[in-house]
Amino acid sequence: MIKVAILGVGTVGSAVAAILKRNKSIIQARSGKKIVPIIGVVKNLDKKRDTDLELTDDMEAVLERDDIDIYVELLGGVQGPHKILKRILAKGKPVVTANKALLAYHRYDLQAVANGIAIGFEASVAGGIPIIKALREGLSANHIKSIQGIMNGTSNFILTKMMNEKVSFDEVLKEAQELGYAEADPTFDVGGFDAAHKLLILASIAYGVHGDPEDILIEGIERISQEDIYFAKEFEYTIKLLAIAKRRGTQVELRVHPAMVPSNKMIAKVDGVMNGISVIGDAVGETMYYGPGAGGEATASSVIADIIDIAREGKSSPMLGFKNPLEEITLTLMPQDEIRTKYYIRMLVKDQKGVLATIASILGDCNISIDSFLQKPDDDDDNEVTLLFATHTCKESDVKIALEKIGALEFVLTLPHMIRIEE
Repeated sequence: MIKVAILGVGTVGSAVAAILKRNKSIIQARSGKKIVPIIGVVKNLDKKRDTDLELTDDMEAVLERDDIDIYVELLGGVQGPHKILKRILAKGKPVVTANKALLAYHRYDLQAVANGIAIGFEASVAGGIPIIKALREGLSANHIKSIQGIMNGTSNFILTKMMNEKVSFDEVLKEAQELGYAEADPTFDVGGFDAAHKLLILASIAYGVHGDPEDILIEGIERISQEDIYFAKEFEYTIKLLAIAKRRGTQVELRVHPAMVPSNKMIAKVDGVMNGISVIGDAVGETMYYGPGAGGEATASSVIADIIDIAREGKSSPMLGFKNPLEEITLTLMPQDEIRTKYYIRMLVKDQKGVLATIASILGDCNISIDSFLQKPDDDDDNEVTLLFATHTCKESDVKIALEKIGALEFVLTLPHMIRIEE
């Protein structure tokens, strides 16, 4: 019998306990062992919870028990869980976690402490989608060329509503908060940080690269406007918050930002709170993974999949944990300014002679070629227009320099806004 302790019995923890009991027969048939949740740790015993699992607030006592076979960490936060997991792994006990922030910062440190003891983390990326198993097992014959993912349901819900209903970011954010999709402070989701944590985990598996969230390009969706959506629809794009990893020789570019995606691409059709991840391998081509990126039972499904793997393969399972799949090549992170892609640029300017020529001249001087252009009059002011540009492929550093120069011009009324185009 495999005895499981659940550290943190909230929505996901309660679902883990419930599914282990509800589906115990099929879980035992697939794992070859009886798996039983025997204790849950909570901060507040007085809080009402929808579970019949035995609960305690004595973390120390549970960590000291010798009869626990697998610990499931669902506490949230970074430093506290980091210390707890290091302690559990040092004792030779396997762990399963859904803690993406913890793994974004401490994944390799935990692996070093584990020294071969299994760390399961399928639930840390895209909830119920088994993307980590796909990368580690199903696509193991491939060099991974790129990963593009919609990995945050809150941002995807907001952008879908803005695209379909012509409403502002602030209006949809308020609705998302009322529906429980967005937190009171939504920065972690709409600012791109949640997706960045998940991207770092996937990039570690696909490329073996090291890096913290501070090392990669992260931009949120807060500045997306109906002008941007107007341009997107004119040129058959859909705006999505994408987490992107691409291998370029011996470097890997990692970035999270709003992107204009051709509307006929599969990932552009992932709407609402759903998640979707496109992976391109050199042998298989493009594969697509779609499903719920959050929610109690969906996330618990991935947690239990890791528990079953450990029960089946043993606490030192080589299939769990991080490992550099490209040991013959050391891949490094590409500096943000070296990223090359296409760009969309929006700015509000005075409607006067010579404006377009001056802007085009600056873009040309900065090695930026214009691919397409729209001019959108201001409905409230005949003397102002919004200029919308799309560029050919160019370098991030050149675009930044150009936008800084353009923003300093007297006839430019708002700081130029840029969205990258992913085709």
